[in-house]
Amino acid sequence: MLAKRLIPCLDVADGRVKKGVNFVNLTDVGDPVEIAAAYQQQGADELVFLDISATNEQRRTMADLVEEVSAQVFMPLTIGGGISRVDDMQRILKAGADKVAINSAAVANPALIKAGAEKFGNQCIVVAIDTAWDEDAKMYRVYTHGGKKATDLDALDWAQQAVALGAGELLVTSMDRDGTKAGFDLNLYQALGEVVAVPLIASGGAGNLADFVEVFDQAPVDGALAASVFHYGELTISQVKQALAAKGVIVR
Repeated sequence: MLAKRLIPCLDVADGRVKKGVNFVNLTDVGDPVEIAAAYQQQGADELVFLDISATNEQRRTMADLVEEVSAQVFMPLTIGGGISRVDDMQRILKAGADKVAINSAAVANPALIKAGAEKFGNQCIVVAIDTAWDEDAKMYRVYTHGGKKATDLDALDWAQQAVALGAGELLVTSMDRDGTKAGFDLNLYQALGEVVAVPLIASGGAGNLADFVEVFDQAPVDGALAASVFHYGELTISQVKQALAAKGVIVR
């Protein structure tokens, strides 16, 4: 049985780490290189680095910043934001990323998933899905452009399509829970676990130790991603790992 992964997330805009609630009202948290190095010290299993303004600003991810971060950390690094071509993937992987995360570009051009998987291997391609529950449509609706644009896609259908095209991992963020510290959306991950068999990363809603225990205990996820609780020092990676181990969850 594989060890569960704890993954801090750095949302970066204008070269700084930012954090908001429900994808809005972003506040400055600090320097991405310093924060990445601190998570390396704490024993994080992986680091996700999302250039959250790249897609809306129609520019590519900052490869130089990726190089700086990868020089500081020796854990797997997943980079996303503004990656819309295979060339972009190559540039980011060359800069030190282990995996690339694609979201808006994958929705706009699903063939990008297949092209990336064929060139770099499925394990390198993470499809990130931002979703919120739509009560009228009775589905988890997919959003793009940093949560700003609603699509007609059902997250469960899109997850299956992404995996069929070659996604090796899905990073699924509940926009309803993002930054709220109200706990992970267990229903979402349970539903996803019934339709896909690739590793699932849960994102959005981590607020306390019990939330991490609960998501690993009650949903078929391989990793839990969090930002606020780690950035603001409310929890450390080691505290969460100790709590998980005490409940019988296998951690590194």
